[in-house]
Amino acid sequence: MGGPLRIGIIGVGKISEQYFAEFPKLPGLKLVAVADLDVARATAVAAEQGVLALTVDELIASPEVDAVLNLTIPAAHAAVALRALAAGKHVYGEKPLALNPDEAAPVLKLADERGLRVGSAPDTVLGTGVQTARSLLDGGRIGTPVAASAFWTAPGHELWHPAPQFYYSAGGGPLFDMGPYYLSALVTLLGPVVRVSGSVGRSGRERTVATGPLEGTSISVDVDTHVSALLEHASGVTSTVMMSFDVWAARLPRIEIYGTLGTIAVPDPNRFSDVTELFTSDDRTWREVPAEAGYAEAGRGYGLADMARAIATDRPHRASAELAFHVLEIMDAIVRAGHDHTVIELASTVERPDLVPEGAVPSNW
Repeated sequence: MGGPLRIGIIGVGKISEQYFAEFPKLPGLKLVAVADLDVARATAVAAEQGVLALTVDELIASPEVDAVLNLTIPAAHAAVALRALAAGKHVYGEKPLALNPDEAAPVLKLADERGLRVGSAPDTVLGTGVQTARSLLDGGRIGTPVAASAFWTAPGHELWHPAPQFYYSAGGGPLFDMGPYYLSALVTLLGPVVRVSGSVGRSGRERTVATGPLEGTSISVDVDTHVSALLEHASGVTSTVMMSFDVWAARLPRIEIYGTLGTIAVPDPNRFSDVTELFTSDDRTWREVPAEAGYAEAGRGYGLADMARAIATDRPHRASAELAFHVLEIMDAIVRAGHDHTVIELASTVERPDLVPEGAVPSNW
């Protein structure tokens, strides 16, 4: 790649704002066009960003676009990715990779056949928070990992999002919305998962939109709103996971890793740079750990920039389709295990992505 990777965005909803904010920091990426089913919105955003407003068909076909940043709703992730790959574009998408592994598998297959890259959020795991925890683990600071816990709870996104119905439709719910952050972190830290059991359910609480023009509108709930799971990693470590839209308040930790010589408190994996804490058997006090790995002051888009740099240097990128596929299979297995009251063996596996060294930058500057 002789210059920056030229990016076309499909879907310029709320999440796109975070990508736009980071692009000026990432000279390895060049935004050239946007598209959206809402043509007026695409036109307005294009004017703000100083790029072309195209239809979806035009953007996918454009010879000026090297890679498609797919920010559509989860139900469209696989279809858009397949169209972009068929047109010879690399793809980076928001999570989840697809609605289920069967839908995602053709994406990986076509990318392999065409020699193209597919990346997927979350890239929060590339920030200094999770990467510092990974550095501590790899350095043996808590001895041999034994177990981990990962918890995320909230009363529901309808309290803040002006159009939250998709959070309660296929591809949503606490597991598919927030699970990728936590499960991607667990796999990055502890390696792939081989076996899953789960318990799932949904409360009968009536949900209505709390803000915006749809305030008071009833929400239909078509997904599980409370999910618990037990994950067995290939390394023998066991992770306990809980994701919920049914908890009004909690004081549970985000992620903790328990080892033979201590504990690591991993910061919120939905953020990039919060502080990691460490407790060791020789000290027996909690102490903050200065960042010692990860992209500093990162934001959404760093996974895409890491992919662009990997294309240029012919190495694997970290926020990979293989990692996203493995996480998707874990989530799918949790739901199936919970409904069927069984234990499910996973078919996929993935290598832990390389550590992001301290001071690394994901581009050519």
